[in-house]
Amino acid sequence: MSDVSGYSEIANDQLDEIEASGNPELYDAILVICEFVLDRPAEAQFRSSALTTREGICFRLPVPGHHPCKIFWTRSGPRIEAVFPYP
Repeated sequence: MSDVSGYSEIANDQLDEIEASGNPELYDAILVICEFVLDRPAEAQFRSSALTTREGICFRLPVPGHHPCKIFWTRSGPRIEAVFPYP
């Protein structure tokens, strides 16, 4: 399930929905975090929480000012896997 763009199909769909939701502040804040993860994965990993899944380790970063929205990403690539509210 490789995606050259750095985003999974699930994340792409979620970002499209958020963009269409009419909340540009949330969408822009999410994109800032996504760019941070993709451009600086080592620093992003340091600032992330980690979850162990069947597929391996998935990192989680909050979207500042938009609790409980989180970005889920993996180190391979790196790649944004999903974006959704998570406590």
